[in-house]
Amino acid sequence: MSAESPATSGRWEWPTDRLTALRLGQRLVAEVAASRSGRRAFVDVRPHRTPADTAAAGEGWKRADQARTFTLQHWDYEAERLDGYDYDIGAVLIKSATVVGELELTTALGEWGLHPELFAYPWHSDDPT
Repeated sequence: MSAESPATSGRWEWPTDRLTALRLGQRLVAEVAASRSGRRAFVDVRPHRTPADTAAAGEGWKRADQARTFTLQHWDYEAERLDGYDYDIGAVLIKSATVVGELELTTALGEWGLHPELFAYPWHSDDPT
């Protein structure tokens, strides 16, 4: 058994809690390098909701889906606006992608140079959305 963490061993695996969150339809976010001084940038992973998710929510539970579709978005914001209602003024969408399934999601993040361990729950970040 190796003492290396997944980030240092080269494996691109999701921490169990965050993989479970994605399967249940929870958005995750990572702060990344901004385009320049005075800006902050974030990448979010948004699981798509399906009619089956809506039905489950109506019954009071969340449905897990390993084949969920995800949208990835990389946004760059003016740092001084993050705490207000107008956080989107001056915001720039750097890139986005839509992928199907966990394997495509992990592959896309690898292409973007983002390890799954970088992602956190939105309430543990300064992401304004």
